Amino acid sequence: MYYQHTDWREGWMTPQYQTLVDPFVIQRLQSVVGNELIIETTKDTTRGTLTEVQPDHIVLQIGDSTFFIRIQQIVSIMPL
Repeated sequence: MYYQHTDWREGWMTPQYQTLVDPFVIQRLQSVVGNELIIETTKDTTRGTLTEVQPDHIVLQIGDSTFFIRIQQIVSIMPL
């Protein structure tokens, strides 16, 4: 599923933002908000509490730090 904002009046030289949204991943992540997770990304693995889910990123609280992780970078999710 693609989300695209276009306005035919803006002309052909206007930049457009497109992103791939996987509704099944979003739904699964929303079902575990508030839980502690291990998130494996293409770069590394992090462990923290999932506090928010957006169409393009999640918010993970690790101690006193807040991390924003792009959903497209997530390889696996493991609830604890």
